[in-house]
Amino acid sequence: MISKKNSKSKKTRHIFIVSDATGSTCEMVVKAALIQFRTTDVHLHRVRYVRTEKEIRDVVQEVMAVDGIIAYTFVSNELRDLIFDQGRKWAVPTIDVMGPLLSRFTDYLEISPMAVPGMFRSLDKNYYQRIECIDFAVKHDDGKKLTDMYKADIIIVGPSRTSKTPISIYLAYRDYKIANIPMIFDINLPDELLQVDQKKIVGLTISPSRLKIIREVRASRYTHIQLSKYIDIDHIKKELKECMQIYNKHNWKIVDVTSKSIEEAATEIMRSFSDRKFDSTYNDNLSDKDV
Repeated sequence: MISKKNSKSKKTRHIFIVSDATGSTCEMVVKAALIQFRTTDVHLHRVRYVRTEKEIRDVVQEVMAVDGIIAYTFVSNELRDLIFDQGRKWAVPTIDVMGPLLSRFTDYLEISPMAVPGMFRSLDKNYYQRIECIDFAVKHDDGKKLTDMYKADIIIVGPSRTSKTPISIYLAYRDYKIANIPMIFDINLPDELLQVDQKKIVGLTISPSRLKIIREVRASRYTHIQLSKYIDIDHIKKELKECMQIYNKHNWKIVDVTSKSIEEAATEIMRSFSDRKFDSTYNDNLSDKDV
């Protein structure tokens, strides 16, 4: 039995990934979503090969005991309906990760899905490449694992709150191996960054006023920490000026994210690496309204 923490200041959150196969697809989606949250105490529990009514009832009871939530992928309509009904009966939140997609495809294609567990993990080269890229981005986020950073296709650098992480995850879904490194004022860059192919590096910049607004939002959530310099406009200007000097010194590509969405910034980065082949279908169908 999983224990619950009673601390009001830091509650353990439990997310159960439930599937009639390995649950890899569901886990990938959940982890990508969690990137957007600054929660440090989330436990993921993967429950695989759930294919009977008893197994569903048992897992719902376990989740209820720890006040958790279920994210699930079932190809069987019966099992999807059952876990939804059991979740509603016992007040356990459930999220159907693949059901709505299958339903929409059924309507559009006018055929029913094959309902074969595990087909989401088809032995497809592109599928495994994408999984590898996402895993790489997560492991190399915010300056982690510098020793093998040279394996990255693109390395994103920039000051705090310039969207390095979400851009990295977006690019990972486009089959790029991405590492990102924070640039901290008056702190030398890691040696590993200067030893890799400098053509791989992209520096992010932003207008000082926009960065101040973004940082003020973050600072408001951490009132117990002294962040006056972090949000000071003069300090921000110095910080951005130093970043630009470094970018120009090393002749790195530069992307201004001031008025760009994550998709727009990522697309600009992809286009700056036009010599690298990526999803041609996505590229050919990309229009201004899509980004």
